Amino acid sequence: MTIGNLLRLIVFAVLVLFLARPDLFSGFFGLFAKNGQPPIYNQGNLLDITFNHLVIVVAATLAATIIAVGLAIIVTRPFGAEFLPVSRSLANVGQTFPPVAVLALAVPVLGFGTAPTLVALFLYGLLPIFENTLTGLTNLPPSVTDAARGVGMTGWQRLVKVELPLALPVILAGVRLSTVISLATATIGSTVAARTLGEVIIAGLLSSNTAFVLQGGLVVGVLAVLIYDGLSALERVLMARTGQLRRAPV
Repeated sequence: MTIGNLLRLIVFAVLVLFLARPDLFSGFFGLFAKNGQPPIYNQGNLLDITFNHLVIVVAATLAATIIAVGLAIIVTRPFGAEFLPVSRSLANVGQTFPPVAVLALAVPVLGFGTAPTLVALFLYGLLPIFENTLTGLTNLPPSVTDAARGVGMTGWQRLVKVELPLALPVILAGVRLSTVISLATATIGSTVAARTLGEVIIAGLLSSNTAFVLQGGLVVGVLAVLIYDGLSALERVLMARTGQLRRAPV
């Protein structure tokens, strides 16, 4: 095991311990609480809130991945090439409107809670996945695609057996970026009553309790780093398996 992996394992273990037994860290966070304020967030279970935060992010990213990859596949086929400008415009919608604006528009229709947050994260996550899938599918080695045609593969067979496997590391890079963005952005969902780590941060801001703000921020930050590193390692493994990268320790 490399030093980097050992450090990641230690950080993950500390995070799990904190979420399961936050009281063990009251001494540390007490340094940031003032005037008898509680050092540990006491308005909900941190483990449950973190789990719910992750579920929202995963659901939104999964939906964005399905739609973005589907659109990219369509516009890279001969019959769908003319839809590329429209698809790109759709993927850009989420980046054009700030998530706060999307929430404001979604609440009157969907009400308060998780649904508006899912919509905002879904729209915000489309562009990086769409553009990376497009790049992956349009920059395949010509020799490989020509060989696939030469052995008589149909268009569907080439897509499933050749194009998508080769483009998968690039697609995953888009998913990684979208996931990390969504992890941080999901905190604003608490402004519309979604149960995310944003409620810990907001509670700290409202009560001027720096300990609460630090807890919410640290959990989000550590999750983002661990997930980013995990998906990066998976990308390298996939690239090594497809011959796009020399195998190296991950």
